[in-house]
Parts: sequence; C-alpha cells; structure tokens
Amino acid sequence: MATPIIGIRREDINRWERRAPLTPREVEHLTRREGLSFVVQPSDLRVFKAEDYARAGAVVAEDLAAAGVVFAVKEIPLERLMAEKVYVFFSHVIKGQPANMPMLKRMMELGCSLIDYERVVDVKGRRLLFFGRYAGLAGMIDAAWALAQRLKLEGIDTPLAGLKPAYQYDDLAEAQGDGQDVGERIKREGVGPGLAPLVVGITGYGNVSQGAQEALAVMPVEELAAEELAEFFEAGEWSDKTLYKVVFREEHLVEPAAAGGRFDLQEYYDHPDRYRSIFARYLPYLTLLVNAVYWDERYPRLVTKGILRDLYAGGQPRLRVISDVSCDLGGSVEVTCKGTSPDAPVYCYDLDKDDVVDGFAGRGPVIYSVYNLPAELPRDASAYFGARLLPYVREIARADWERGFATCGLPDEIRGAVILYRGELTPPYRYLERYLK
Repeated sequence: MATPIIGIRREDINRWERRAPLTPREVEHLTRREGLSFVVQPSDLRVFKAEDYARAGAVVAEDLAAAGVVFAVKEIPLERLMAEKVYVFFSHVIKGQPANMPMLKRMMELGCSLIDYERVVDVKGRRLLFFGRYAGLAGMIDAAWALAQRLKLEGIDTPLAGLKPAYQYDDLAEAQGDGQDVGERIKREGVGPGLAPLVVGITGYGNVSQGAQEALAVMPVEELAAEELAEFFEAGEWSDKTLYKVVFREEHLVEPAAAGGRFDLQEYYDHPDRYRSIFARYLPYLTLLVNAVYWDERYPRLVTKGILRDLYAGGQPRLRVISDVSCDLGGSVEVTCKGTSPDAPVYCYDLDKDDVVDGFAGRGPVIYSVYNLPAELPRDASAYFGARLLPYVREIARADWERGFATCGLPDEIRGAVILYRGELTPPYRYLERYLK
C-alpha cells in the first residue's frame, strides 16, 4: 500500500487562529527522513509562511484533494469537508457539544475518519497532545494586564501596567522579558498603593495551571497554602514588593455535602453530586483568580452569581479580575457568559444590572474569557505541539485505512482517539449517537 500524501489545512475558524499542527521543522524531518509527502494550504494568517514549508520539502497548494490524511488544529467548516478523508484535529465533540454535532454528522455522511488530539492518552489516561501549557501562559499574562487596566480605572498605578496582552508579543521570550522588567519594578516600588498583599489564586494543577504558574514565576512570587490564607491575613506580615500565589486543589474547592463526611478524591470524581462548593471562603483574599480546572455539568460551580453578590455587598472587595482560562460558558465560573476575542477580551459582570458590560467598568469582577488562548502565542505553541505530534504522524499516515478498525495498524494511543472510522462511530464513542439525534 502506498503511503498517502499528508495535508495541512489552513485554519479559518477566526482571524486570531495562527497556529499550525506541524511546523516546517517537523515537515522537513518527516519528508527527508521518513519519506512522507506533504501538501500545505497557503495562509495569510498562519505564523509560518508558505515559503517556509516549501523549503522544508512540502508542496504548497490550495487543493488538498490528493491528501489521504489531513491535519489541522481547530474545527473544519462543513462545506470544506471532503469525502473519505482521515481528519486529525481538535473536534470538540466528545461532550456532545451542540455546535459541532452538524460537523460530526456531515463527516459520517462523507465516510470520513476522525482522530481527536484530545483523546490521545497514555495507559494512565494522561493526555499526550495538548496546548494547555500555552493557554495557561497566555491566560496569566493577559490576566495580569487586565488587572492593571482595571486598577488604572480606579486610579491605582501598578508596575503590572508594563505588560501587554499576550497576542501583542512576537514570542514567549519577549513576553517573559517584559515580565522580568515588571518584576524588578515590583521589587523596587511595590505592587501599588493599597494592594498588598496581592494574592493570585490559581485553580487546578494540570498543564494549564502549570503554564499560568510559569508565566507568574518571572516576577517575585511567594507561594502560600490555601489553608494558610486566613491566618496569613490576620498576621499582617506581608510585603508589598512581592506577589503571593495560591494553587487550589480539589480538596480546597469542595467538601462532602453530608455532615461529617470526609473528602475523598476518587469519590468526588465518581460522584460529584455528593459534594458542594466551598470556594467562596477563599475569594475575599484574592485580587486575581485564574481558573484552570476541567468542568462539566455534573460538578458544583466554584463561583456563582450569589457568591459574587455576597462578596461585593460591602463595597469593592479585593477581587478585581477572573481570568477564566477554561472558558466553560455558565460553567465553574457562572458569570463566564461569553467567549471573547483578543481585541475585545474583557467584560464586567455588573451585579447591579445582572448582565455583562463590555470593558473594565462596573460593580463586579472583570471577566477575561478569550476562547482560544494558545493562539495568542502561535509560534511557541505550534513548535511545542508539533514536536509532541511528530512521533505519531508516520503511524497515522502508514496505517491501512482500507482494512477493518481492529487491524488497520494504528498504535494504541491513536486507536483510542479514533472517534469515527470510515463514517462510523467507534465503540468508545457510540454514546454520541444520542447527541446526533
């Protein structure tokens, strides 16, 4: 069986998506060392130029019809799907997301196969292909910038104003350079009048959280345990020349609903209905919250409208900004009501109006909820992702897609990520049939 040509499609979900699943570096390696062939659609948005791919050995062409396997990053419009292709991208269908069910249905009608990066996992269920670190990096950079803008509106100057939104940097190194400069100013001048102790709360400890912590680490930071927060404030022994970081784990977010119950992590995962949120007890101490946890409707919300009304009842609390990196609309942060874009990234959830107001002003927290944060650092994010994807490209390209699913030759990590095989839902994903109806 001849090895199929591999296609890389242009991203067209919005004008901010500048990433690529494979960079010219990976294409050159796979072309010259593995003998694979590539055709790459040209793009005016992609951070890597067409000539970079041409020099790497790819054919640059509009038409991907010759490609048997097509790699992308984000969802593909219905009218651009081609019959009987193998597509590899983040499909966002595994929760039965209504917006993407028409796409999944059309792929079935066309006899396509679908591999979803999100479901490529190891034997312990840990994801192997992800942009989460860069969502966290961009989410923290943007959160610190947004906090400075809100404080400026209140008449408070802070060294954090030396930061730009992540998408305005050429690469991560430039953003980190500005972060280091801001950190030096904090050491000299302090965080700003009336702000100490400036506490940054980060929910979760996975790849997104680690990226957020990495972005913060270029500034002077001292870590506190969640259990120490109240005592820390009572003692009053803090510095205005440092930031304080608190990472919240599951046991800080929820407790058993039954009186006298003890927190058990596995029980919480298996039966989240037995737990209730306790996160409200920490919010009065936070100036900035970066939400980086997975959530679905089975789990209790961490920040509700009612919690925020109570928090703001006595006037302006410490909390100014919530950067909801997870961007689950109406999810763990109930007032995450819409996804935003880098050029209009924030709104205030105005508690008086019980509605969102674009911009930084209003009685309520500023919400930062950019839908596609890793695209704000496209060069670094693509390089990181492409290097992790590289080992699987040859296996996907050389699988025998004419044979049955069980004997097509895919490695186990990829086999578990095949949602559709030649137009049919594979056994692990047949539950999606109810959403397709």
